[in-house]
Amino acid sequence: MAPHQSPARSAQPRRTVLSGARIARPSGTVDSGRITVEGTRISEIRSRDRDAGGGLSPSGAPERDTEVIDLPGHLVVPGFIDLHVHGGGGGSFSSADPEECLRAIDTHRRHGTTSMAASTVTGTLDDLARQAGVLAELVQQGDLAGIHFEGPFISPGRCGAHQPELLRDPDPAEVRTLIDAAHGTARMMTVAPELPGGLESVRLLADAGIIAAIGHTDATYDATREAIDAGASVATHLFNAMPGLGHRAPGPVTALLEDERITVELINDGTHLHPAVLQLAFRSAGADRVAFITDAMGAAGMSDGRYPLGPMEVEVTDGVARISEGPTAGSIAGSTLTLDRAFKRAVTIDGLSVDQAVQALSAGPARLLGIDDRTGGLAAGKDADLVVLDAAYDLVGVMRQGEWLVRPGKG
Repeated sequence: MAPHQSPARSAQPRRTVLSGARIARPSGTVDSGRITVEGTRISEIRSRDRDAGGGLSPSGAPERDTEVIDLPGHLVVPGFIDLHVHGGGGGSFSSADPEECLRAIDTHRRHGTTSMAASTVTGTLDDLARQAGVLAELVQQGDLAGIHFEGPFISPGRCGAHQPELLRDPDPAEVRTLIDAAHGTARMMTVAPELPGGLESVRLLADAGIIAAIGHTDATYDATREAIDAGASVATHLFNAMPGLGHRAPGPVTALLEDERITVELINDGTHLHPAVLQLAFRSAGADRVAFITDAMGAAGMSDGRYPLGPMEVEVTDGVARISEGPTAGSIAGSTLTLDRAFKRAVTIDGLSVDQAVQALSAGPARLLGIDDRTGGLAAGKDADLVVLDAAYDLVGVMRQGEWLVRPGKG
């Protein structure tokens, strides 16, 4: 195996049938459904088990080379898609180490994230360009859905877990340098639009077909609206690292929530946002304009301890990551969240329906990344990217492109 390659696929049956589960389809959740997978794709979905076909012979016995998995009492949803993730499993996308990046990818896949954009952390332009070169190879071989540059073009006053001395004003020429370093794989860049060069950079990104995201910003309400008109289309982890909503100074939050052109990222881990605030944002924007993200760093899927986040050290205590030293010590440093936990919180704590959660975790992010033609929903012809949840909404199965990463009943 070449050093940058994912592990080879294990042998799979020619056809796999998932029988008897509730299925979250684009048209709504149906009971007692049947999903047939052939190769890497979904070949058929039926809404009722009593319908004929789906890998069974006329006698009701499985056809040759068909595996039938009975899943009564379970829910099957599309594979989750993360727009904003920095690492996991002890690995960081800022490491410029392909093996470390693959470890992070594998960790999130086993928690149901079948597609993700790798997020960087503020560094020097040379460091970011080197990281982008490694990540671009992983995009090109199908392990990632793109690159998200979070920093260095963000506000020093809202730097969060980014190293203040490495921040820069968004010079369009330097923005172009990072785009070029990604070799066509850049999908999103977070910019504080109020900084010198901010609006020009937003326009450059939009013209290049790259998502311009507003975040880590001190922008006013009016400045935020101006950035949206210039082409910004995403709010980087809404509420976090930006001014709060005020009754005389509505700030960026109000502008981002009210504009139908904006998709808002929300970190649904119970730490970054109070449930009431999350519900307010969800009601204001609607399910089709919300993307649940992890913003996870290397400690996702790991125990408490010390972990790197770009050039900084992070201490994780009780699952909460904070910068351990320096001028930003104590700041929350991303999360240790995985999207299976975000899904469970959505439907058991936040009061969202399964269909709303699927929109925020799969369908919407797929559309933003431009991959909704092949993933983000359970439909015939799409990639067999799916997650199996039990009656308590705990993950028991993950399939990616027809391959079981976590097999139901076997962990």
